[in-house]
Amino acid sequence: MTPLCLALLFVALHAPAQVTFDRLLKADTEPQNWLTYSGTYRGWRHSKLDQINKSNVKDLKVSWVYQMAMTHRVQTTPIVVDGVMYISEPPSNVVALDAVTGRPYWRYRRSLPSRINVCCGQVNRGVAVLGDRVFVGTVDAHLVALNAKTGAVLWDVAVADSKTGHSVTVAPLIVKDMVIVGIAGGEYGVRGFLDAYDVKTGARRWRFWTVPGPGEKGNETWSGDSWKQGGAPTWVTGSYDAEQNLIIWGTGNPSPDWNGDARKGDNLYSDCAIALDADTGKLKWHFQFIPHDVHDWDATQIPVLVDAEWQGKPRKLIYWAHRGGFYYVLDRTTGQFLHGKPFATQTWADGLDDKGRPIRKPGIDPSEEGVTIYPGVQGATNWYSPSYHPGTGLFYLTVWENKGLYRKGAAEYIPGNRYIGSVPKIDLEDEPGYGAIRALNPKTGDKVWEFKTHTKPWSGVLSTAGGLVFAASGGWITRDRPDMEAFFHALDAESGRELWRMNLGGEMSASAVTYSVKGKQMVAMPAGSALFVFALP
Repeated sequence: MTPLCLALLFVALHAPAQVTFDRLLKADTEPQNWLTYSGTYRGWRHSKLDQINKSNVKDLKVSWVYQMAMTHRVQTTPIVVDGVMYISEPPSNVVALDAVTGRPYWRYRRSLPSRINVCCGQVNRGVAVLGDRVFVGTVDAHLVALNAKTGAVLWDVAVADSKTGHSVTVAPLIVKDMVIVGIAGGEYGVRGFLDAYDVKTGARRWRFWTVPGPGEKGNETWSGDSWKQGGAPTWVTGSYDAEQNLIIWGTGNPSPDWNGDARKGDNLYSDCAIALDADTGKLKWHFQFIPHDVHDWDATQIPVLVDAEWQGKPRKLIYWAHRGGFYYVLDRTTGQFLHGKPFATQTWADGLDDKGRPIRKPGIDPSEEGVTIYPGVQGATNWYSPSYHPGTGLFYLTVWENKGLYRKGAAEYIPGNRYIGSVPKIDLEDEPGYGAIRALNPKTGDKVWEFKTHTKPWSGVLSTAGGLVFAASGGWITRDRPDMEAFFHALDAESGRELWRMNLGGEMSASAVTYSVKGKQMVAMPAGSALFVFALP
């Protein structure tokens, strides 16, 4: 069947299906779908589906595999709407698939410039859907709206100039009638921001600069003109508190990464949780995890929004495991620091003060000779999705136990060139460390259980009402690590015991989702250059 015939068949079979903002607000009431990046606006990456559970997950089999004709790393989160799956294919393509069989309906292929400046591969973390439109960011820093039934381009707007290192790798977030999209490129000295675009026209509604300019609050935390290349990118999807109309998003490290001499000060709003009014983009509050970061410990983790009792009173909370090795609880109405505790080995701070500001140890900053501390540059965790399970009450995440060697070098800003100030060493031969999936008590940060992995995982986790946590071990397979494993695991959500695993044979740097079509639950996980989908026989 020709692509045109497939597209026409798709229109005939699926014309009524549309995602409304109301459906997104109530996404947890239709667990058969996966409507937004983290499953719901709260950032839980948890599903109410329980057909696949602790008693039968051992029987899980491959249902179908979709192969991608590319060599870039696959970091997409599939979006599933009423039996149709939308995924991004790196570097900046989109395909619509039959969620039951994996048969393609249509594909959008992006024509890209010959040179693309990106930090860590030409990747894309997924799409967003609203109405009859699919939205995707591109590595040449555009935002594109596609017809959800044919893949035809409806509008295409430039977010920034890719020649200066800007790129869009984030999965967009739909809020009301806006597409929220962040920017990548901190390694090239971009000035970070978060944008909102009109879903119908592509017109920009607002922009929040994560590095404030002259006259803006926070600019005084940047010495001289360092704010112009300040970094603080927004390259991982945030969350949305609909009741308070707050977009809550994490920001990246300041630039240059490992040499802070040219940017003295706290460097707001790098390494922050920021809360913006969704209608205007105005800052409501911020919390900075690491002022004047010189270790590249981004705060680009996903905010997990939970309403729970705190010290005997109901409170709107954020659970946040940060790359620097501390787990935090914040008040999401005000950004107030409530609790912090290391969840992995860290040797750079003596703790946090009563405002949540780290108490740095002396001699931890990068030097020409090199400084060795925990965690390494990949962090105690990174951008990998965590999960919150309302049934067990536990917070699950990917953890690295590792130390790194941090060096400081010269950093001269040249538009389009790397602006980082040296390169640290990730794995040290004398102490390579290990990786794990951990469950934390989110009220205390205490470790409840740990599942160690042979090699350090680069992907996130998914929990389900079936009492399961899906996770992967192994990530980027290189010549330096030929022993990198590629297992996809199902763990007992209460104990961490492994119940099932399968070797998918390729590096994994995304997170699983689960959905159901015609009563049959399926689990999807990218690995290598393919998307694997599993179901019970």
